[in-house]
Amino acid sequence: MKRHDSGSAREWGGFDETDTARATVSDDGTLTSWNEGARRLLGHPSPDVVGRPAAELLADPGRATDAEVRVARTRLTRWHGTVALRHRDGREVPVPLLAHRRRPEGDWLLVTAAPRAEQPPESWNDALTRWAYAQSPCPMAIYDADMRLRKVNAEMARVTGLAEAEIRGLRLSEIKGKLQSEQLEAAMREVLATGEPREVETYLRTGGDEAKEQAWSARFAPLRARDGRVYAVCMAAHDITDQYLARQRLLLLSAASERIGSTLDIDHTAQELADVCVPRLADYTSIDLLDRLTQEEELPSGPLTDPVVLRRAARQSLYEGCPESVVPVGRVDTYPKASPMAECLVAGRPIIHASTDPSIAEWGAVKPERARTIRRFGVHSIMSVPIRARGTTLGVAVFARHRTPEAFTQDDVVLAEEITTRAAVCVDNARRFTRERNTALALQRSLLPRTLPQPPAVEVASRYLPAGPYAGAGGDWFDVIPLSGARVALVVGDVVGHGIQASATMGRLRTAVRTLADVDLPPDELLTHLDDLVIHLAAETGAEEATGDVGATCLYAVYDPVSHRCSLAAAGHPAPALARPDGSVEFLPVPPGPPLGVGGLPFEAMETELPEDAVLALYTNGLMGEWERDVDEGRLLLADALAHPCGSLGGTCDAVLRTLLPGEGVLDDVALLLARIRTLDAAHVATWDVPADPAWVARSRRNVTERLTEWGLDEAVFTTELVVSELVTNAIRHAVPPIQLRLIHDHSLICEVTDSSSTAPHMRRARTFDEGGRGLLLVARLSQRWGSRQTADGKTIWSEQTLPVGLPGGLPDLVSVD
Repeated sequence: MKRHDSGSAREWGGFDETDTARATVSDDGTLTSWNEGARRLLGHPSPDVVGRPAAELLADPGRATDAEVRVARTRLTRWHGTVALRHRDGREVPVPLLAHRRRPEGDWLLVTAAPRAEQPPESWNDALTRWAYAQSPCPMAIYDADMRLRKVNAEMARVTGLAEAEIRGLRLSEIKGKLQSEQLEAAMREVLATGEPREVETYLRTGGDEAKEQAWSARFAPLRARDGRVYAVCMAAHDITDQYLARQRLLLLSAASERIGSTLDIDHTAQELADVCVPRLADYTSIDLLDRLTQEEELPSGPLTDPVVLRRAARQSLYEGCPESVVPVGRVDTYPKASPMAECLVAGRPIIHASTDPSIAEWGAVKPERARTIRRFGVHSIMSVPIRARGTTLGVAVFARHRTPEAFTQDDVVLAEEITTRAAVCVDNARRFTRERNTALALQRSLLPRTLPQPPAVEVASRYLPAGPYAGAGGDWFDVIPLSGARVALVVGDVVGHGIQASATMGRLRTAVRTLADVDLPPDELLTHLDDLVIHLAAETGAEEATGDVGATCLYAVYDPVSHRCSLAAAGHPAPALARPDGSVEFLPVPPGPPLGVGGLPFEAMETELPEDAVLALYTNGLMGEWERDVDEGRLLLADALAHPCGSLGGTCDAVLRTLLPGEGVLDDVALLLARIRTLDAAHVATWDVPADPAWVARSRRNVTERLTEWGLDEAVFTTELVVSELVTNAIRHAVPPIQLRLIHDHSLICEVTDSSSTAPHMRRARTFDEGGRGLLLVARLSQRWGSRQTADGKTIWSEQTLPVGLPGGLPDLVSVD
């Protein structure tokens, strides 16, 4: 320190360099330096001690080892304590010693205060105390045991804007008149009662009406007399506004991270942004997004050009109903260059405006209603921030203050940019998800049947519900496929996952099922071929795809109205429910089978007889839902809904959905297919056994003619005789007995010839002089459609003819009223 003159500093208790005794000791305990203050303390001149062991200065040399362990060899960087040292004149001097290690492995610095010849008077210490209190840069006040103000220092008077004489004798709550003052008084009361210090943080306006709100940390300390009783409380306040505001900004960013982006809905995300910012950042906030945001076209990158067309997506205010807003949510408006919205988007950066700025006045001239709103609510500061994500401009967030007296600052700009950037990513994610979901839904709808066929064997109705708006389109599908012999195939399936990949896979599987159904494969064989296809699709997708392996479930059923039997097979799909005419409901014990795509495991089919007017319910697992209920409970709800049908089959579909699905939407796609069973009685079916004798061709024609006459189908006799003649002749000539001829009369006329040969027929082009080879060509020309299918014992060749208008049909018209 600089040495002061004896007439000034020394007179008033000042210090000079010799007032500190200072020495240094090496790591091995050797004294390396010794100053004048150390000489004054112990009387040893520097040449006598420097270079000698420091332990020799100890009053008791026998304790040298202990001193070395505690000081010289300690691993600490600082040590303090009282050490008994030996003065040059031989007396023992207790020295309060402070030792610092100056480097990790370096020497020690030892310091202590040296004795002074002149001691300051007691009044000098009192003066220092008074000066420290009065001139402290920390606001301080003293309250007595009645919590009445007795004294304030100059800084507290400056902070409060009140002189001590004006407030002496008042309580703190009377001085401040704020609710926070009562909190401070409660802390003061607790200090007086317990004698323990307390610390309270508060945020208030300490001065007059023009003062800014500040954050303070108020520490209350008890003032005790010599008897130990607390007679007063000293309050010391510390301005922590910067720390408080920084903490509030962090809390706001944390709230924004938690609250913004909870859904994949664009407008909901915009509203979350507005809600987070009011009232912590602004008194009013509006979120305007580009009108093109929800359209399929690409958005522009970089700043925009004026004027800007925006849609009001969200708003929030301190006042209920957001009366500051001129544009309601959902409305599209055009903003000129003078508006904060357009100016911000054209500049591509945040902008702060005062309400008195010329551009605001120009905007108010163009939009008088906005000018009236600014004046009415006293809006004085406006901040506009672009909403941008991944280099794309999505919209603008506008913040306004009218109740908060402080204008927006650059710190507010940084905070608003951080929040809007996070929100922009969420908005852009929602936009991209919405586009992908709409694309997937459009693809899915194009692949699902627009209208279901109504085959005579069953009456069908269906419902399809896509997953909620945030799950993405799935791969659920259903189909009704008319088969030969008046039979019908019912199929329902579910592809794992959501999105375009699932929808595209669903379309390929549905096409494959229809193709395999056309060749009349049994349900278990059809699923085996479908399993191979899914494995092939998974191989095409590749393990590196984010969508993962391709997988699906499927249920395939074939119903024959002649035999009244239904054959079913499942690939990891829920079992169908059967509601019988008597009101009972059962879930058919279809062997579950592995999901499609597993490979290497067999599928097993089951057969059951279905009564007339029974309802078969096929569905995907989305119907049972992922709610807080188990599968058994879902089955009970489905059985109850099917046991109490609502008139039409379509009404029953709606009743099932109302019963099993909550009102707030579905978590997974739902496909539901109901089929009411119809049967063909013996009066509409004729069957003959045909011996392998060419003479029976004519007999077969006569049998068919007689039966068609009984059915009133005389106009169909000629064509049917030709078809029967060709099919029976081929069976007798090329096939293996037994041979059977069957006619089925429903909405069309079906002719079937079954034999025991597994060789499928092939239509070929006969040459001019060939005597044969024209039979199947003739059948094809005379029939609406024809084909062959494999049976357990051979094959069946069939032909279907459309009945002339006016001829009676076998079954009544079946119309599903949905």
